[in-house]
Amino acid sequence: MLLASADGGGAASLIILLLIPLAMYFLLIRPQRRRMKDQQALQRSIEIGDEVVTTSGIFGFVTGVEDDRFWLEIDDDVQIRVARAAVQSRVTPAVGAAGDDGTHSDGDQKSSDT
Repeated sequence: MLLASADGGGAASLIILLLIPLAMYFLLIRPQRRRMKDQQALQRSIEIGDEVVTTSGIFGFVTGVEDDRFWLEIDDDVQIRVARAAVQSRVTPAVGAAGDDGTHSDGDQKSSDT
């Protein structure tokens, strides 16, 4: 009777030891691979004229594309060359910012007399 309970405990321990790497794969490795694929897809989709931010926090407009580099215009007539992998994200216009219709986020009209 004592031997039967020892075998059951050993099998349960073995199952737990096998489940730990499986859980690590689904909780750590798989999400990281998905983020890497998404980041690579973003970097491939960037075109001339897009506003981007680099991993170091530099904002700029893409003015040229080479093999694995982008030319960013960060100010009037100031361009820098950055690695494609250094682009973190594409900048999207803020919701509620002043738009083409002349309204601010609070709904007031822009005054043209200033």
